[in-house]
Amino acid sequence: MTDPILVQRDGETVTITLNNPDKRNALTKPAWQQLGDVIEDLSADDTLRCLILRGAGDEAFAAGADISEFPEQRSSAAQAKAYGEVVTRTVQAIEECQHPTIAMIKGACTGGGLEIACACDMRIAGESARFGVPINRLGHTLAYPELDAILRLVSPAVMLELLLEGRVIDAPHALRVGLINRIVEDWEVEEETRLCAERISKGAPLAARLHKKMVRRLKQPQPLSQEELDEAFSTCDSEDYQNGFKAFMDKTKPVFKAR
Repeated sequence: MTDPILVQRDGETVTITLNNPDKRNALTKPAWQQLGDVIEDLSADDTLRCLILRGAGDEAFAAGADISEFPEQRSSAAQAKAYGEVVTRTVQAIEECQHPTIAMIKGACTGGGLEIACACDMRIAGESARFGVPINRLGHTLAYPELDAILRLVSPAVMLELLLEGRVIDAPHALRVGLINRIVEDWEVEEETRLCAERISKGAPLAARLHKKMVRRLKQPQPLSQEELDEAFSTCDSEDYQNGFKAFMDKTKPVFKAR
C-alpha cells in the first residue's frame, strides 16, 4: 500500500509530500491523522530549521478530503464531527509547529488542501495554481477552526466569496486577496521554494521560532503580560545572538546553533 504521507530530510529542511496523485492528493481520514502525527514529531526536533509541504506530482497540492470515503466516514453530524476533529488537530499542528513552514503549491489547492496551505507560514505558488473551497457543492460547511485557518489571511468578504460562490480562483487573484505570498512560473516553484527554505535556514532558529510564537499571540485579544513582553528580549541571552552580532560587526557569516 502506498504511504499517503512521505517525509524526506535534506540537511536542516524536511519536505512532507501529500502522496495520492491519482486523486489529486486528496487525504483520507488516516492520512489526515498521519500528517498531524508527522508534523508534531518534526516540530519537536530541534535540529530542524524549516518544513516544506507539497503535493505529489504537478497536478495538485491537495484537493482536500477524499470524498469517496464520506458515505462511511461522514454520513451524519456525529461522524462529521469526529472527522472534523482529526482535520482540526492536523491544521492546528501545522499552525503551531515551532519551525517555519512553506507550502509549495502546484495545480489545485482546494478545500482541505487550502486549509493546509493557509496553516503554513508562507505559500509559494506556480502561475497555473488554483484555489478555492467549493464545499457548497456538497451541502456541507467548514468547521470553525478550519474557517479560521483561511480567515487569518483573507477578509471575511473574501472568505464568503469563496464559500458562497464555490468559485475556484487563479494564482493572480489569490495573490491580490492575500491567500499566497508569491507567484513564480510553474517550472520555478520547486527552486524558489528551495531558496526560500535556504534563506530561512540561514537565519537564527531561536529568533524564527519566537517570531512565530509572537505573531500568533498578537492575534489573540487578551492583553500581553509582562512576562510575554519580556520574552521578546530573551534571545539576547542566547549564544546565537552573541555569534550573530559579532559576525555582523566582523562582516562574516554567522553560525547559528539554536542555543
